[in-house]
Amino acid sequence: MPEMEGKNVLVTGGAGFIGSHLCDSLLTEPVSKLVAVDNLFLGKESNLNDAKQDDRFIFRNLDVTNYEGLRDTIVLCDIDVIFHFAVIPLEASLEKPRWSFEQNVKMTENISEIVRTADKKITLIACSSSEVYGSALYTPMDENHPLLPHTPYAASKAASDLLVYSYYKTSGIDTAIVRPFNNYGPRQNEGSYAGVIPKTIKRILDGHKPVIYDDGKQTRDFIYVKDTADWTVGIYKNDNTRGEIINLASGKQIPIEVVIKGICKELNYNGEIEYREKRPGDVRKHEGCVRKAVKLLNFNANVDYSEGIKQTVQWYVNNCT
Repeated sequence: MPEMEGKNVLVTGGAGFIGSHLCDSLLTEPVSKLVAVDNLFLGKESNLNDAKQDDRFIFRNLDVTNYEGLRDTIVLCDIDVIFHFAVIPLEASLEKPRWSFEQNVKMTENISEIVRTADKKITLIACSSSEVYGSALYTPMDENHPLLPHTPYAASKAASDLLVYSYYKTSGIDTAIVRPFNNYGPRQNEGSYAGVIPKTIKRILDGHKPVIYDDGKQTRDFIYVKDTADWTVGIYKNDNTRGEIINLASGKQIPIEVVIKGICKELNYNGEIEYREKRPGDVRKHEGCVRKAVKLLNFNANVDYSEGIKQTVQWYVNNCT
């Protein structure tokens, strides 16, 4: 089985939410070198404060759509393993659909081609998204669920997955695709492109009403970010994952209304909740099937949602007030 000892590792999107936690997880391994690249579109260098304390860690401000810059970094740093987590997020794709789609596919295209043409074997672990499934036709949603993306972001991730898989089938690149469901936890972007959890926490901390779109009965499957990071490393370390797409999820549906009200309780907010019209492309139901992850990895979501949300809220209280 592949080990991390002595490996030179690259994380794209390394200053982002999941990427920075992945860097932390990788630095608990005996890697020789860890290089994080990020253009800081959403990522923050402050997310890497812990990683920067390690002499093995290198950060480079680099746009992954820059083929020559990315290739030169991979060659110069003699990279053995790439974890591809750079992405333009869902919310941005509603404002700039064409640009978002092109950026996400271009990044995956660049990495796949660099891996294919490299002078040495490079393993690619590519990050997908449960958004590629659209709204659940059945639950739990396994990896064979039809791809019915509702947004340009979701379409770009589906296209990227198919591109990586095509390189695996035609060129034999060493790869696996990790498909996380809804990640939450410390460091998630709380700004204009924020997800529901950080956006709600920030609203309440700033003295505004929390917002629920539609009726709040739509569900998501939330997985704590450290679980995603740790198990992504595990996917690399298991040869049986090659050529596979693997869901990482809690296997539980939580209505958005329950999420919002739970955050209100954690922050002792007793005010009104504002209900707004449904957002375009919003999916109705998500619940991940993790049978494949259990079979291949003995997967288990270690952090329970109730504990994870407490840790998440406390982090934002400590860092955003």
